[in-house]
Amino acid sequence: MSTQSDQPALGVVVPLYNEEGNVAPLVERIVAIMERLDGRPSYEIVLVNDGSTDGTREAIRRELAARPNVVLVDLSRNFGHQLAATAGIEIARGEALVLMDGDLQDPPELIAEFVARWRSGYDVVYAVRRSRKGESAFKLWTAQVFYRLIKRLTKVAIPVDTGDFRLMSRRVVEALRRSPERHRFLRGMVSWVGFNQIGITYDRDERLSGTTKYPLPKMIRFAIDGITSFSDIPLRFASYLGFITSGVALLYALIVIGYKLLSLHPPGYTKGWASTIVAVLFLGGVQLVSLGILGEYIGRIYDEVKGRPLYLVRDIERSR
Repeated sequence: MSTQSDQPALGVVVPLYNEEGNVAPLVERIVAIMERLDGRPSYEIVLVNDGSTDGTREAIRRELAARPNVVLVDLSRNFGHQLAATAGIEIARGEALVLMDGDLQDPPELIAEFVARWRSGYDVVYAVRRSRKGESAFKLWTAQVFYRLIKRLTKVAIPVDTGDFRLMSRRVVEALRRSPERHRFLRGMVSWVGFNQIGITYDRDERLSGTTKYPLPKMIRFAIDGITSFSDIPLRFASYLGFITSGVALLYALIVIGYKLLSLHPPGYTKGWASTIVAVLFLGGVQLVSLGILGEYIGRIYDEVKGRPLYLVRDIERSR
């Protein structure tokens, strides 16, 4: 394993999981744009193999042998996209880091504009999706709903229609390294850090090869992580729901007592089982929803107090 004592000016971090067919064209396009940057700054490309089961690791090693400035970070197993990205961010050097996906939906050519904005004084330059090619209407609609929902629920100003494709200055990276939370929502964490931030709009391309690593169940899990990491509103919602339900139950009880005192029969008296079943099911549903919300937060507390490492690295290899 070779080492380099000098810190490069720029680092590009790419988490990869089963992206064998994308590695070579990805590196080729990144190298092409980095070599054309004004001033020809030094750089490194950090490729994080997140426990891939195909030939991704071998494809990265081929790039390692053929090109300079390439780094392989090989994780011990699949830890998930956000933790793989975290591993790359913490290991990569550079005065600024670019984080991007490995499916080439985010065009590396945008890095030039990122760097220009960074040189003009911005600490974070994030990419805002103007359009998204090759994605279903359902995926587009749910993404729009998610970004706008999380913006309303959280106290952090998280830009809508943005992914993890962005450039971060070294002080932003150091702030992220001091935030060891386990259920990570990086785009929210970067917004929380603050400093000078600006967005750049772009048109997102279709995936070059392979399949999406975020099917609907993972997207739902990711959305829950994002909301619970930056908002306690779901807990408040459970409290409000409990108060409202108690108020309705109290009002209903007063009505029943009033009918009883007046020796009257309430509506539906002969079919009282229906109202009873509805009340029991409603109250049971409210209790289960509240317990589920509490469980999400308690589960996160449990994960945090165990204090296990966020990820484990099998090996780090650098171009010779």
